[in-house]
Amino acid sequence: MKNINILKPTNANFQTYLYIGSGFILIGIFDVFLRSFFNLNFSTFLPDILNFFLPLIIGLIGFQMIRLEYSGNRLVDKINQSVNNNTFNAGLTLVIIFLTLLVIPPALNWMIFEATISGNTKEACAATEGACWTYIKVWFRRFMYGMYPNDFHWRINTAFIFLIGFAFVGYFMRGKLKNYITFYYAILYPIIAFIIINFLISGGSFGLEWVETNAWGGLSLTFIVSFFGLIFCFPLGMILALGRRSELPVIRYISIGYIEFWRGVPLITVLFMSSVMFPMFLPSDAFVDKLIRVIAAIILFEAAYVAEVIRGGLQALPRGQYDAAKSLGMGYWKMQIFVILPQALKLVIPGIANTFLALVKDTPLIFVVGLSEVVGMLQMAKTNPKWLGYAMEGYIFASILFWIICYAMSKYSQYLELKYKTER
Repeated sequence: MKNINILKPTNANFQTYLYIGSGFILIGIFDVFLRSFFNLNFSTFLPDILNFFLPLIIGLIGFQMIRLEYSGNRLVDKINQSVNNNTFNAGLTLVIIFLTLLVIPPALNWMIFEATISGNTKEACAATEGACWTYIKVWFRRFMYGMYPNDFHWRINTAFIFLIGFAFVGYFMRGKLKNYITFYYAILYPIIAFIIINFLISGGSFGLEWVETNAWGGLSLTFIVSFFGLIFCFPLGMILALGRRSELPVIRYISIGYIEFWRGVPLITVLFMSSVMFPMFLPSDAFVDKLIRVIAAIILFEAAYVAEVIRGGLQALPRGQYDAAKSLGMGYWKMQIFVILPQALKLVIPGIANTFLALVKDTPLIFVVGLSEVVGMLQMAKTNPKWLGYAMEGYIFASILFWIICYAMSKYSQYLELKYKTER
């Protein structure tokens, strides 16, 4: 007589096993839910070790009962292929679900239900054990604008409104103007952005009071550093990628030397050198603003990583693309601009987006050279004698800000992938 596995479904009895197995899985999850949210445990009569692992055991039995190579049910087949293809993955899935359920209640209590946002002093939070969002409310302007004078915050807001407005100009270009869209974003737009930031945020002209860059800070400074870093590191990285594949030895070895040098040193060292060491090599009467030096350092550093990402896309193209372009009589630059680079850049959109995300998340390092972006302002706020002990709220606030920025960039990169996808 053949051995019968009562936990192993077949196509003939799968519907029965599906209902029973799903019930076991839901019972295991519901048990952990009750323990976490309502502190209820209906299996306390069992030994402690068995009571602790009971939801996991029940859930594993349920997953075993619905595990079938092909059931005909699209949802169940997808679950079996992704998280229930073996016992280990099923157990890992249950552990993740259980840990999530266990973490949610204390997190919600601390962040929302027991938190306070009233008042304007530390004393307003003394009576609660939850988060003190009053701390964020009081310091919010500093987190956004740094030490920039309060009366002039409208200048930063106006500058960013103009920058966003000019960024969308390309969407309205029609006809022959679309031929100049690359020129606009690569050359003209950065110049416009620099002029807007220089005259509006820095001031000193048109009756606007001058504000030194040491007073700039907060999230606005994060955006400024990231903005210019992203705009200028991309074309420089593209040139370096082409240079590394050049047939001219001098250009190739210079590009290789540049890329390997900048990839071999940490960014914090580069920022320190640009802020402290670089001014020592300038003539006594020469002055380069610290913010400009820091942005230049980030551009030079990130360009090396962008170059390697783009080089990967160039190497992925078949040799036939180069031969086809040459057969049409195209020169080197015409071939690269109209045939090679458009295809290569399309292939490496995820890699470029990943590098840009890393650049944005690396901006807090400029705090070590005296520029206080949003994380730098958090460091300053948490050491304030009036607000000692509330660093956690600040770091959560900063993490949410960076997550929103990076998630938006990630979604935009996915949109570009779909837009330029040629495989149908």
